[in-house]
Amino acid sequence: MAHAYTPGLKVVEKTIIRKMRLLPLKGDVLAKKGQAVKAEDVVAKTDLPGNVYPINVANILGIVPDDIEHFMLETCNKPGDPVKKDKPIAITKGFFGLFKSSCNSPADGTIENISKVTGQVLIRGVPLPVEVNAYIDGTVVEAIEREGVVVETKGAFIQGIFGIGGEVCGEIRVVCSSPKDVMDVGDIPDDCKDNILVGGSLVTSKAMKRVIELGAKGIVVGGIGDQDLRDFLGYDIGVAITGTEKLGITLVITEGFGKINMAQSTFDIIKSNEGRRASINGATQIRAGVLRPEVVIPLDVGSDAKLTPEDERASKGLQVGSEIRAIREPYFGRLGKVTALPQELQQLETESRVRVLEVEFEDQSRAMIPRANVEMIEH
Repeated sequence: MAHAYTPGLKVVEKTIIRKMRLLPLKGDVLAKKGQAVKAEDVVAKTDLPGNVYPINVANILGIVPDDIEHFMLETCNKPGDPVKKDKPIAITKGFFGLFKSSCNSPADGTIENISKVTGQVLIRGVPLPVEVNAYIDGTVVEAIEREGVVVETKGAFIQGIFGIGGEVCGEIRVVCSSPKDVMDVGDIPDDCKDNILVGGSLVTSKAMKRVIELGAKGIVVGGIGDQDLRDFLGYDIGVAITGTEKLGITLVITEGFGKINMAQSTFDIIKSNEGRRASINGATQIRAGVLRPEVVIPLDVGSDAKLTPEDERASKGLQVGSEIRAIREPYFGRLGKVTALPQELQQLETESRVRVLEVEFEDQSRAMIPRANVEMIEH
């Protein structure tokens, strides 16, 4: 039987996870190959060029642009000279020492350029330091000169459907007893600072706000309501990439929008790792270059746990027995297993002819679904 390939989410209890941690510009790599690192450890750093501030000195001083160099102060009359915010960089001589005009720097930085054609001076702001951390507990398996590192770890890896917020690391704490439970304000423990809280089928906006107040790092839950997300963000989410929100928390939705039970396998994996450190990232992009939110739960750094060939197996695509999630109505959000993959095209109500599959849902009911309407859950 020919394999059928379909987009899928990875939900793996034990696998090898590699993360490339690169600088936006060339800089200094601080970690070495073979070095054990924690998620918070800085592995590379660099300085981004500061902002450029144009200032029309000729207009401000009322002089001819060609004469600008005669009015610049000696300490800041060439590229590279330092300047201070609100301190003069050019002064006119005035009449008999009176009625002088001055031009002040709009920011700390250095002189970038002095133009005798336009009378403008460009000031480059102070460099912006950028640090890249390891993101996951693991071992550096490759150091890329002046660019970054590759960090590897063994552990659980779970991809979600949607998320907001950036990379955070904290201890896993399950606050719901089953994947069907709703995470509400009453479920949030007061001593959850720096924890990653795990719920069931839904999280409310009030619960999210309470989590932020208590200083938790993140939430992992099955679903979220449109209105709750809107209330929490204060605006409607668009199709652009998420992950840059400054909300004080990272949210990973594993199943979809609305009240949807977290997949039992996902809940069991997280529950079995309660108390361990996990790294999560809510960054999501649904357009070209798909980016999914994720949960990474490393094994203890330095542990000698070995992966079996079964743990390291590669995905074989959609097959009979594959676990799937329906991603379109009328079965949206339902989980099941593939029971048949007919090779013949079948006609839909729309009269289009497509490849389908037969699925058996968790309640033992069966249905024929277009293959484009499902998402495979890779274990």
